[in-house]
Amino acid sequence: MVAALTGFPPATIKRLVVKIGSALLVDKAGAIRSEWLAGVVADIAERVAAGQQIIVVSSGAIALGARRLQLPKGGRGSLDDAQAAAAVGQIALSGHWAQLLGEQGLTAAQMLLTLDDLENRRRYLNAAATLERLLSLGVIPVINENDSVATTEIRFGDNDRLAARIGQAARADAVVLLSDVDGLYTANPHSNPDARLVREVKRIDADILAMADGASGSGMGSGGMASKIEAARIACSAGAHLAIISGEPDRPLSAWENGANGTIFRAYTAKRARKIWLAGRLVVKGRIRIDAGAHAALLKGNSLLPAGVTAVEGRFTRGDMVEICDTDGALLARGLAEYDADDATRIAGKRRQEIAALLGDAVRPALVHRDHLVML
Repeated sequence: MVAALTGFPPATIKRLVVKIGSALLVDKAGAIRSEWLAGVVADIAERVAAGQQIIVVSSGAIALGARRLQLPKGGRGSLDDAQAAAAVGQIALSGHWAQLLGEQGLTAAQMLLTLDDLENRRRYLNAAATLERLLSLGVIPVINENDSVATTEIRFGDNDRLAARIGQAARADAVVLLSDVDGLYTANPHSNPDARLVREVKRIDADILAMADGASGSGMGSGGMASKIEAARIACSAGAHLAIISGEPDRPLSAWENGANGTIFRAYTAKRARKIWLAGRLVVKGRIRIDAGAHAALLKGNSLLPAGVTAVEGRFTRGDMVEICDTDGALLARGLAEYDADDATRIAGKRRQEIAALLGDAVRPALVHRDHLVML
């Protein structure tokens, strides 16, 4: 099955998100690697001609703007510098994409998004509708985080997770992350010669998480392997495969299609649209630990009742996203809380009659209702 997915061919993968990081797109002097990018665009054009719809998530605006503005630390010395660099660099970045795609007879469209755009349900649906229409017109959406207005509170912080969320919104079949390594290794291959490539991941468990190294080797980008694994979790829970492949070859997508190394994270069973959105949300306000009985109930599709809760952590209000974990802290699910944190703490481990005595008539039967809960 892995062999059938290698390369994400147009015959089986109709809609593909391709993410390109700053370290690949911009050289150490802060200039666009035009010849390399032309090769990527040639790969995209071939796939479009074969019937595949492509969405590009492109980093590079801050690095480009920092060079033009002569800002220290690649424009990342302060939030103000990063925002200014992004505002200048985004024009250059989108111009390069438009020119190179135009030379291949393709039309580019620019979309700039913040984390808040995809955490807010209405704006998420608006973005999804825009992507759908652009793709139906044969346009190549080129997407980046809107770093000129994003702050710490409303940032993705890396385009790996942005690519996965775009894959969700666009109902993509797969996401491919072009990286400075050719996949997930058992250890950091730059520092450990005994590291082995993991070619397929069917489930993201504690062993897989332990392999992540959060550092960005170039110092130019903001994502490491940890962000890529989180992106894989988001994409796979939405029913999209995700691959990490090397972006070093002149034609990286062609190289992968012809057998180059890579790691494929296999998609899980696709969920309903609202639950896909829930699974991908990144702003989590609290954590609820549950016992084995409550876990078994969730696996059967039931709501989370207060009786199965062993601990409540964090400060959240009704409607906020919370993580649901086992007693050891392993993540099981996410959902929208039906109670504020203070009340959730008061009723944890208690039955309905006890809850009524504590809270009066304003009792909701579930701490997290099954319609607002997604297993991970």
